[in-house]
Amino acid sequence: MDTSTTSPAPTTLHEDGVLVTGVFEPALSVQQLAEELHVSAQTIYDLRSQGRGPTGFRVGRHLRFRKSEIDAWLARLECEDSVRHPGGGMR
Repeated sequence: MDTSTTSPAPTTLHEDGVLVTGVFEPALSVQQLAEELHVSAQTIYDLRSQGRGPTGFRVGRHLRFRKSEIDAWLARLECEDSVRHPGGGMR
């Protein structure tokens, strides 16, 4: 396929400053996200109910999280933690 004549994938700047490229991007289920973070699915649900979890969306009854949203959420957590614990908590 000649890529010189194809249009670039559409991009969208999300309100959190995350640039999303293309129509589809990887999305994880609650269980997949929990496994990636080595926490329980209940922890993900609890964080979301407290307003501290990643932004997700529903496909029918199924909750999904875009990879870009997860990355942005983790970056926010890291930033908040570095403010609370300057120096990374190293002794």
